[in-house]
Amino acid sequence: MSRLSPSLWGLEFVLLAALWGASFLFMRLGAAEFGPLPTAGLRVLLATVFLWPVMVWRGQWPALRRHWRAIALIGLINSALPFALYAWAVMSINTGLAAILNATSPLCGALIAWVWLGQRPDRLRSLGLLIGFGGVLLLAGDQASFKPGGSGLAVLACLGATLCYGWAANLTRRHLAGVPALALACGSQLGSAVALLAPTLMYWPSQTPGPQAWAAVAAIAVLCTGIAYILYFRLIEHAGPAKALTVTFVTPLFAVAYGGLFLGEALTVRMLVCGLVIVCGTALSTGLIRMRPQLDTN
Repeated sequence: MSRLSPSLWGLEFVLLAALWGASFLFMRLGAAEFGPLPTAGLRVLLATVFLWPVMVWRGQWPALRRHWRAIALIGLINSALPFALYAWAVMSINTGLAAILNATSPLCGALIAWVWLGQRPDRLRSLGLLIGFGGVLLLAGDQASFKPGGSGLAVLACLGATLCYGWAANLTRRHLAGVPALALACGSQLGSAVALLAPTLMYWPSQTPGPQAWAAVAAIAVLCTGIAYILYFRLIEHAGPAKALTVTFVTPLFAVAYGGLFLGEALTVRMLVCGLVIVCGTALSTGLIRMRPQLDTN
């Protein structure tokens, strides 16, 4: 298997972060006219249409057929629920804030692995969990308000989505290890499309959405889901899961930039500081930052 050159690896890494950062902008634009549930439903349906021929071309259809029940469950947890939650949340909070909260996904994965799978973290990773969730509490305490018209429920929706991502990652690791990546990606989107079909039809807007909303939904499906999945799995294959995981930390930078450019959203100092705390805690809890062992000079 040929390896990606460092320059090409870096280019694909930045492109993936840019695509995932744009997903929050496209969700806001799509949900403004379609509503959250139809936006999520169209996203996974169009992503399935895009990914299906690629999966068949790569010869991964038999793997999907063998594991379709488990893959469909992963799709519900990893796509249908979080996509709907984020599409609803970005209607009332900044897309940059949603992206910062999304950076806690690896943190939630590490916590669930500890509680559910018994993968007890060492002291450094435990410290990372405390730091990361401390950053979440500081950020939520400033942004979340449960008064009428407040954003508290939207913040909780984002955190619920990250818990879904963490749960799905551990389910995949435990029950679907060795299943080809494209079979997982395409099958999970198909399962999500089936799960969201009834809610999408039930909440379909009475007024026909305009071209901008359709373009946003198409972009989030093809670019931010279909192509992004392919890039992500290429990074895992050529650079390893630990390095590919760090794209979650870069995504908020693009989301904040898009929100400021196209939606006029402001980034507060508190959001920036709490975001850095969350990223540092997540990096510690997932083992991306390790203490160098001291050399014995005696």
